[in-house]
Amino acid sequence: QKEDIEVTLLPAGHCPGSVMFLFEGENGTVLYTGDFRLAKGEAARMELLHSGTRVKDIQSVYLDTTFCDPKFYHIPSREECLNGILELVRSWTSLSRYHVVWLNCKAAYGYEYLFINLSEELGIKVHVNKLDMFRNMPEILYHVTTDRHTQIHACRHPRDDDCFRGNRLPCGMTCQNGTPLHVISIKPSTMWFGERIK
Repeated sequence: QKEDIEVTLLPAGHCPGSVMFLFEGENGTVLYTGDFRLAKGEAARMELLHSGTRVKDIQSVYLDTTFCDPKFYHIPSREECLNGILELVRSWTSLSRYHVVWLNCKAAYGYEYLFINLSEELGIKVHVNKLDMFRNMPEILYHVTTDRHTQIHACRHPRDDDCFRGNRLPCGMTCQNGTPLHVISIKPSTMWFGERIK
């Protein structure tokens, strides 16, 4: 059988380029998505999800997502998470220039909003291994650096945890001007909320 179907890609908010697929045809409308992260009210601003003043009549929603599980009943908003990390990083880095933070980011993409927020709020660029992965995201280039002499690191190493146990950063930094670094690790991960009951 032949049927024309209109496919619309909507931003999923999970990481740069992530999308949800809206399929519309004679037999109805279906929304399919993998992992997504939309702030409250964000779907209301997606014009392509609406027909006139109301949301399109969607018959089926398919969620192929890590967090479609009751144990992830409550995941704090992105704003709550950013504020929590910002306060922790601010209080630690203000102790001295030798107090540094390592953001233990397991994935390559999806943390750009965090790097930008910390850099804007604290005036500290985030150290990353290389800049080429951000070349197509010019809005972040001002906020990241390959200079290891900064207080916020998101550098990576194949055995990151081993590096951290030795109180050194994955990039190999252990001290500045002969003064040992004081390193804390922050692991920005939604999985954490499924591993804890409260």
